[in-house]
Amino acid sequence: MNATLATRILPIENSLLRNVILAVGGTLVLALAAHIHVPMLPVPMTLQTMAVLAIGGAYGARLGAATLALYAAEGATGLPVFSPTADGYPGITGPTGGYILGFILAAALVGYLADRGWDKSLPKMLAATLLGAAVLYIPGLAWLSTFVGGLPKAIEFGLTPFILGDAIKAVVAALGFSAAWSVVGKPE
Repeated sequence: MNATLATRILPIENSLLRNVILAVGGTLVLALAAHIHVPMLPVPMTLQTMAVLAIGGAYGARLGAATLALYAAEGATGLPVFSPTADGYPGITGPTGGYILGFILAAALVGYLADRGWDKSLPKMLAATLLGAAVLYIPGLAWLSTFVGGLPKAIEFGLTPFILGDAIKAVVAALGFSAAWSVVGKPE
């Protein structure tokens, strides 16, 4: 496995301390991203998905997934970390709850691929972030379908309006890795 971008940027010898700092910092970045609204058509978007993909890629599979699990736990306890329309325990149990689980899976997948060096190649990282963006929809749509009367309605309301925005966010996240590695220097 390769060094992650996060360990290059924060080279603290004590891995427990480093991981706690990164996990808490990651949840703060996610909370901020959830509250940044980007006007897009047909619906406004947040930067949450882009942050999920970036955290997974920068942290690796285990720490990325753990950070997203911490984020879900913070939101379930009522901390205002989710998008304002999904905050608190209802954010986990309501229509968007499946997407929160999807965030954990997406971070784990992108992190897994980054652990294997995909984050150091723009085409591979683009594939990783697009796969991560797609994976988060699986539990999201499955869960949403129980609230809106089936999978066709879930796709209509929970996928179709977001495909373009999530694809753009996946591309931006992949480009960010290329830029970040050029700044910190790729490991030999």
